[in-house]
Amino acid sequence: MVTENTVEDMDNPQEPETEETTAPELPADLKFLRLLITGLTGTMIVGLVVLIAVIVIRFNDKSLDFPAVLTLPEGVTAEAYTQTRRWQAVVTTDDRILIYSRDTGELTQVIELQSE
Repeated sequence: MVTENTVEDMDNPQEPETEETTAPELPADLKFLRLLITGLTGTMIVGLVVLIAVIVIRFNDKSLDFPAVLTLPEGVTAEAYTQTRRWQAVVTTDDRILIYSRDTGELTQVIELQSE
């Protein structure tokens, strides 16, 4: 289609109509939901970084070694074992706790447990 431009049209050129696409204003509910999702995302990222840091620190930690040899008295059977930096403890099947020195490996204390 061909249009004719007259002198009048050239003096008052009409600007072409442009549609500006502006985002419509979001309702308050959606703004709040977007804020919550952003906060949750940030929290999850921080939590993941902390979790990875804890795992790395834990695996780099030098824990106490299990003793190579721990001599129990004759006829005693171990039921449980625990240790600290100063002592080692063995819970026996006959309801006793045997405390060993971590430095020397010698039996230092025997605790009798009362069964109910």
